[in-house]
Amino acid sequence: MEEETRRISRRSFLRCAAGAAVAGGLVSRRPWASVASAAAAARGTINFADVGVGDPGGDWSKFTGPSGWGVNLVAIGNAPAQILNVLIAGGGTRTYDIANVVGGMQKPLVENQVIVPIDPTRIPNWSKDTYIRDFLAPGKPGFDFIGYKGKIYGVPSILQGDSFAYLPDVTGPLDSYGALFDPKWRGYVALEDNYTTAGQKTALYMKTHKLATIGDPADMTPGEIKTVVDFLIEKKREGQFRVIWSSFEQAVDLLVRREVYVEDAWEPMVFAARKRGIKADYARPKEGYLLWAMAAYLIRNPARPPERERADYELLNFILGPWYGAKISLLRGYMTNPEAVSYAKAHPAEFTAAQANEVARTHANVKSKFQLGGTWQNRWPTHVDEYEAQWARFKAAPSK
Repeated sequence: MEEETRRISRRSFLRCAAGAAVAGGLVSRRPWASVASAAAAARGTINFADVGVGDPGGDWSKFTGPSGWGVNLVAIGNAPAQILNVLIAGGGTRTYDIANVVGGMQKPLVENQVIVPIDPTRIPNWSKDTYIRDFLAPGKPGFDFIGYKGKIYGVPSILQGDSFAYLPDVTGPLDSYGALFDPKWRGYVALEDNYTTAGQKTALYMKTHKLATIGDPADMTPGEIKTVVDFLIEKKREGQFRVIWSSFEQAVDLLVRREVYVEDAWEPMVFAARKRGIKADYARPKEGYLLWAMAAYLIRNPARPPERERADYELLNFILGPWYGAKISLLRGYMTNPEAVSYAKAHPAEFTAAQANEVARTHANVKSKFQLGGTWQNRWPTHVDEYEAQWARFKAAPSK
């Protein structure tokens, strides 16, 4: 299996190559992509690949000012195969300094010599972050999001639990993933094009309600994966799903245009829809959440000079810092680091009282998700090739 992973699934490469080529060169065509203080940076620019939630509103001045380094934020897709294509086949190791994606990708990235271990002693904010100790330390389920074979490879800037979005004025309160499959909302449901999210949530739903025998929704056997996909294909043929979405803005637009009432979604999409005048809620499902953490990986580059490496570590420390944490919590609805709440309250010139209260509510909300539990998202399951093949079968299946 390790040798197969080292070579990477040929199916994954072929399926995502075209999209990866676009994503690899994408700088400003997505609304969250930004270039902050790059032109004014005296010492250089750090190329920071991000899936769309790590941008603090385009404002990197609290890093660029003290460090003298600019930040060039480049949008990158979040599907595992696409990330591998961009960072390996797309020449990403020559392009990016840091890749900030949902964690759990260490195995293929390490085995293909794409990333290097992180030295936490070079990140002063690491030891201050009790969330790392509580949720991501060795022996905790979350360690698989930042570590591999006992070594740390990812800096966890964000922790979150995902479920689904809905329009309460149409559906009323919803508290089960069953809403995604309820014929009442047939034709007004959207799923994410991602087996590590939509597929795993479906598996959690089916296991909880004894619709299938599934040992671990996070790491299914080939037979279990097929059972889940068979279920999804049946629903697709019945016309349950309006669309399988593939980008942040597409998912938000579906809610804003009220083309869907129930959507497998990320919570920041609810925030974005609300800012555009739509009353959208994020479900607290009785089956539990899909738990995960963001990981900022340091890209392997033997030619990287020491000065640039020091700057990369300064940026990693910055994203574990209180200002960045408070800003991301406010913008995206994610739990970031323990100092974010107190920082927002202590700096009224930067965060209003209402904003500081929102940061505090966000952290309390996400903590409650971890208390409820669910399943930790698995970005690189044991039978990843089978996942890829079965998901391709689902996408190719005709709908009503």
